[in-house]
Parts: sequence; structure tokens; C-alpha cells
Amino acid sequence: MADQERLREYHRKRDFGRTAEPRGQEAGAGEEPRFVVQIHDASTMHFDFRLQVGDVLKSWSIPKGPSDDPHDKRLAVPTEDHPLEYEEFEGVIPKGDYGGGTVIVWDHGVYEPLSHDRKGRPVDFEESLEHGHARFRLKGSKLHGEYALTRFRGGKDDGEEAWLLVRAGGQAQGHGTPDPRRARSVNSGRTLAQVAADDGDR
Repeated sequence: MADQERLREYHRKRDFGRTAEPRGQEAGAGEEPRFVVQIHDASTMHFDFRLQVGDVLKSWSIPKGPSDDPHDKRLAVPTEDHPLEYEEFEGVIPKGDYGGGTVIVWDHGVYEPLSHDRKGRPVDFEESLEHGHARFRLKGSKLHGEYALTRFRGGKDDGEEAWLLVRAGGQAQGHGTPDPRRARSVNSGRTLAQVAADDGDR
């Protein structure tokens, strides 16, 4: 079962009698940690970037979405931890509820932690996030290669955090950031508009 303490904020913000979002009751971890990028057409359009850390998905809201161009620095604002089942969530969150709007799964896959200390020794990935810098290699359907998350403002005791998500070296692979309204789900092949039409009245 997912760590309910870590999901306290997630549960506090949602009415599961209205939303189809998962409660987080059946978490199970595979051999490699997972990641997911969802496009969320809420009060403002944004991408949600989530990395499995233990039995939850650590989550960031990225207004412009991830980029495979090393020159692009993408603002990433932390949000509450989500249950592992959220990797598969696609649908419409009811209007008026927290996060109300349409969600599609733009990309998902596994990632390889790459964080090291100054002597080149591997560092626990969650610990590296706590210290404000983590490197990892994404192995998704659309995103591939090394990325880094770096905190540049705030912290646990210093107010609201802000991070940057950057492609760590390599060459741009031509994907860039998609037009969110034209992008298609890696799960269903649907656009945001098609999911809203299919799922909005259920």
C-alpha cells in the first residue's frame, strides 16, 4: 500500500466521490523507477512531470513542458506527491474541483538515477532531490536521454520552491515541446479535446 502519510496532501485536496483520480491504494514498484509526463488543461495549460521515488510520484508542474534542447531551461514548480497509479490517469477532473480540467498521458517510461557526490560515488536519488540537484536518464516513448532537476529558489524552510528542468548535454533530437492542444496521448492516441468529448459527460 502506498505511504498514506506522504499522500496526505494529495487526499486532502480531492473529493474521490467526484473525481476519477486514483486514491493510491494498490501501489507496486517495478525493477526500475517510473516516470510520466501528463498534459493538464486546467485553469492554465501545463505539463505535469512525475518521477517515482519510493512508493509515490514526486511531481512538478512545468508550464512550458519538458524540452530535449539543452539550451532550454524549463521552470518546474513542485506539487504534492501523487500515487503510483496516477501514471495511468487520463480523463476529466470535474470543473470546480482541485485541478479541474482534462488530462492526457503524453509520455511515460522508466528512468535511471544518475546522481553522484563530488567524489563520483552514487547518491540516493531521494537524498539528491532533498539537496536540490538530481540527474537521471529518461527512457520513454518520446523523451530519451539525461536530464537534471535543480532547485534555484526556496526549500523546506524557505518558502515556495522553484526548480529548473534541463536536458543535460547531448544534442536536441527534434521532438521539442509539443503543442499541447495537438499532442496525443501515448496510451490512447487521443488529444485533449477528444478526451474531453469522450469522458466529460461520464
